[in-house]
Amino acid sequence: MPNSYGEILTARGGSFVLNSTSAYQGEVYAIAVLEDTIFSVLQNIDRNGIITNVLPSQISNPAAVTKAGALITPLDIEKPFYNITLTSGSVVLVLK
Repeated sequence: MPNSYGEILTARGGSFVLNSTSAYQGEVYAIAVLEDTIFSVLQNIDRNGIITNVLPSQISNPAAVTKAGALITPLDIEKPFYNITLTSGSVVLVLK
């Protein structure tokens, strides 16, 4: 768990470029959209290991393109993103 949003935005935990349709599993504290992107899966994980679909609550129209430049952070910092799959596009994942 990061101590502050500053740690998230500076990618203190490292980063990973996701630019394929392969699923990524791991704790992610922010997603920077590099090009127009469509998400097919966006889930978070809580402290008890329960995984929840958050795509419709994080992106108003999941079937539409999320524009380049968007920064997506979990609505609840205690529940980082965990499963992420793209239909198209590329993103930088800010890791735990």
